[in-house]
Amino acid sequence: MRLLAWAAVAVAVVVVTGSLSAYGYYWRLQNAVKHEDVDKLIGGNRPKKLNGARDILVLGSDTREGANAQYGRGLRHKPPASDTMLLLHLSPGGGQALAVSFPRDLMVPIPACTRKDGTKAPASAVAMLNEAIARAGPTCTVHTIEQVTKIHLDHFVQVDFTGFKNIATAVGGVPVCVTGDVHDKDSGLNLAKGRHRLKGEDALAYVRSRKGFGDRSDIQRIKRQQHFFGALAKEAMGGGVLTDPGRMNALLQATAKSLTTDRGLTVGEMLKIGQGMRDLSAGKLRFVTVPSGEYAPDKNRVALTHPASDAFFTAIRRDQALPEPTKAPRVPPGKVAVLNASGAEGRAAQVAAQLKDGGWQVTQVGNIARPARTTVVRYGTDVRAQAAALVKLVPGAKAVRVATPGTLDLVIGADFTGVRASGGVPVQQGESRASEAVCEKVGA
Repeated sequence: MRLLAWAAVAVAVVVVTGSLSAYGYYWRLQNAVKHEDVDKLIGGNRPKKLNGARDILVLGSDTREGANAQYGRGLRHKPPASDTMLLLHLSPGGGQALAVSFPRDLMVPIPACTRKDGTKAPASAVAMLNEAIARAGPTCTVHTIEQVTKIHLDHFVQVDFTGFKNIATAVGGVPVCVTGDVHDKDSGLNLAKGRHRLKGEDALAYVRSRKGFGDRSDIQRIKRQQHFFGALAKEAMGGGVLTDPGRMNALLQATAKSLTTDRGLTVGEMLKIGQGMRDLSAGKLRFVTVPSGEYAPDKNRVALTHPASDAFFTAIRRDQALPEPTKAPRVPPGKVAVLNASGAEGRAAQVAAQLKDGGWQVTQVGNIARPARTTVVRYGTDVRAQAAALVKLVPGAKAVRVATPGTLDLVIGADFTGVRASGGVPVQQGESRASEAVCEKVGA
């Protein structure tokens, strides 16, 4: 069960409008939301604030309380997890906004945290980042990210499943584009290849889905979620939501009961932030992912990449331009045909899109009528190097030499599990902007 970072946009909608006439809306919002006293719970062990930029942590909660019980009644008593964590960095004057995604399975030290009832959650030398919220609430996630990044977080906003559905509906739906048919029974997502405008349940299923896309990794899902958030921001900023009192009211009412924030995010603070950011355009809202790569003890987890992550967080802390992306090792350029023999509809198109992102030239996308159990890379002796690189990208694939020169085919079998990112995750992997066209970044 995953909740994507319901978007920097939900926060953007709350904070980016600068009209004083919206005070009444904000007042009702402030009275409806839940609060935590972050300063009291963390105490004085917090990073120093260096400038006038504002840093707001956006959390998605998978709690099954209240109306959220329909997403797994057997999980009603499960401690909530935060599988979507996004840091929204707002530069002074509204010149730029940066949304930084943190992978759910990022391995970090979690400090000792104080719960709202005053009891203590012990520290861990290393654990998954999304566990912090279950230990001592969202303030523990704030404390953890502050300790890891040395960035002072001014505020946090947490939203649940129901709140996210309502947000997507209130903006009139969010445009998305998929490169192949998608059927994910876990999230309930069923989409045909092409463009769609998603609201409510469909929007929630889209951002929660992992098994319906690509290599099923959290990193790939983050990239897709960033595109969704950008489209959501563009709808909110350019679709008249922020200038139409009726639509703005509907959005705020839809959001309020689903929010938990820090006590310092008052109506006055919201207005102050909004006044400072009223000139923000969708083209100035960028989405990036923290520099990370495979965690050596467990390939299913990720870890920060040093020193790239240190330079990355320092730039944000100082409100400076991000360092140039680390050049990840690239696979040798090559031409490849992607053939689906797995029986899973649309698999070849999904894999082809991933390989294109990695620099491969896909010459053919098709199906093989006779099913295959094993994924193989068929190659001619003159493209041995490219074949070896391709095998490394596809876990479990077997190389099979053929007589025809120049042949390089990826035949996807039933045992196919995914495609690895080539060389890890660069500093600004998959950077996108909210102003981009809906199909611009998904290979359509």
